[in-house]
Amino acid sequence: MKAIWNNEVIAESNETIVVEGNHYFPPDSVKADLLVMSDKTSVCPRKGNARYHSLEVEGKQNSNAAWYYPNPNEAAKEIAGYIAFWNGVQIID
Repeated sequence: MKAIWNNEVIAESNETIVVEGNHYFPPDSVKADLLVMSDKTSVCPRKGNARYHSLEVEGKQNSNAAWYYPNPNEAAKEIAGYIAFWNGVQIID
């Protein structure tokens, strides 16, 4: 699987975990230099507290386009630290 935004491959892995229709990429498969930490957080009753990153590629920014669960609830422990994308990021096989 690949995560692509602004013609750049943000993440690539054959080891994604699919939860609720979203592909969660292993942290080491994501280009960390394209992530910018965000102040945004959200809460999922099943997964727990999420943190967000914005993407910055070729001078363009996609706010809060990546999220992860640093300390997920027990029901979602398999995605701890894995990163998912949305907001215009294409996920392709």
